[in-house]
Amino acid sequence: MERENMSFSNTFFLLGFSEFPWLEMPLSAVVLVCYILTLVGNSSIILLSLVDPRLQTPMYFFLDNLSLLDLSVTCTIVPQLLANLWGPDKTIAAWGCITQAYLFHWTGCTECALLAMMAIDRYVAICQPLRYTLIMRPWVCVQMAAACWSSGLVNALLQATLTLQLPLCGHHTLDHFFCEVPVLIKLACGDTTANDLALAMGAIPFGMVAPLLVLISYTFIARAVLKLPSAEGRHKALSTCSSHLLVVTMYFGPGIYMYLQPTANNSQAKFLSFFYCVITPVLNPLIYTLRNKDVKTAWMRNLRSNVWVNPFEAGCSLPVS
Repeated sequence: MERENMSFSNTFFLLGFSEFPWLEMPLSAVVLVCYILTLVGNSSIILLSLVDPRLQTPMYFFLDNLSLLDLSVTCTIVPQLLANLWGPDKTIAAWGCITQAYLFHWTGCTECALLAMMAIDRYVAICQPLRYTLIMRPWVCVQMAAACWSSGLVNALLQATLTLQLPLCGHHTLDHFFCEVPVLIKLACGDTTANDLALAMGAIPFGMVAPLLVLISYTFIARAVLKLPSAEGRHKALSTCSSHLLVVTMYFGPGIYMYLQPTANNSQAKFLSFFYCVITPVLNPLIYTLRNKDVKTAWMRNLRSNVWVNPFEAGCSLPVS
């Protein structure tokens, strides 16, 4: 009986945004629209880079991985969030809670590492342009992406598994809208020193080293750009980095504040998580589409060739027997 009281509950109660009942319905509409746009936008970028040979470059290979991560985060968190916002039932099954804890931590850590790899790619493209194709070979890009995914997976397995070993003593109410490792640790009734230490150590490579690599890469990029003789060359070099730099700022800004500022109140942490889980995935494809000439050109080229086809022209192109 004692063991049963110490184990995980069959269900967890997610408070979500219930302290703001007037906000739930309008928030659900925002979440639904963002969910649809995220699925369409990120899926379109992946498909576009697969069908357009001009986008099969290291930069867009990493962008495909970023879109896949955004889709993973969205599909892990948003359906349960919508269910909780739409109805009175705020519960989530234990298996769903555990799945969220593992997948969210995995995708979050992987995205940190991936953004650092994308910064390195931009550094090589601008600071070593003549050697870019030699350095960023396809197999090298695959290895870099695999390192991001595998390191995130290892950290997620470690952190989430350690968290699931904690005794909950019947506590099953989470003051959040999804199951996250730090929130689950707060729910425990036993000693969490080891978990807090493991979480802090695990945050070093992803929350500190990865942003530092981005900062170092862009420091060298800025020095190289300032040495360019023409204003047109400087503008062209910066335009290739602006989308990535904006995405990095949106991602690491809330993330670093949320995880490295333990004094933040629960409501503030929830809204920061909301920005990361719902808003950022829908903004990423918009940023790379609206601010990137290659993507816009590829869109128009494929739309013309696949959608706006004159049936008479199509008929004239048929072989004559």
